[in-house]
Amino acid sequence: MRIPFLHSVAASAEQIVDRVLCVGGAVLFSQFPEFMQQYLQRLEGHLDEARLQLAGLKDTAAQSGATIDQLVANAAASSDPLMQRLGILVKGTAGRVDQLAAADDALRHASLVAKPFVFFLHLEPAIARATWSIFRPAVPTTLEGLVYAGVGMLAVLALYHGGVRYPVRRAWEARAAAKKGASPVRSEGSDPGRG
Repeated sequence: MRIPFLHSVAASAEQIVDRVLCVGGAVLFSQFPEFMQQYLQRLEGHLDEARLQLAGLKDTAAQSGATIDQLVANAAASSDPLMQRLGILVKGTAGRVDQLAAADDALRHASLVAKPFVFFLHLEPAIARATWSIFRPAVPTTLEGLVYAGVGMLAVLALYHGGVRYPVRRAWEARAAAKKGASPVRSEGSDPGRG
């Protein structure tokens, strides 16, 4: 009587674990699109700021009758260390604008399937850390959020069943089989003086 009861309790517990893992996986993975959205907003803020800085540098160069490229070339050729540092600053700012614009464009135009790969390919660690520091979870109401929730459910269940449930079950079955196979051998050979 105890064994069927324990089996029923174990089956119920397993169903609860499955459901909890489904919900947990869905909630966890569904936050990724929200994080990417908040990251993208922060990325665009950095891009806007870098563009403003570059525009100011272009205006400064234009007031001297030069382009930004001429300013960089003149600064690099100058023997004045201050001018050389200015050239490095201008070149770095222009490169930063290009880098942030490429990341922004790639994320905005990535397909649903490619987006996570594009995100990690163009990830700016400092911007990601700043995004994470103020990240607020949200309920997904987009198709993208629902797709990520579904993937999360499947991924967590696959990890649980493949990495925990299946190995534990195999170990229990092997143990039970070993007990069944070992018991008769012990009873027959338990007293070597017989026969």
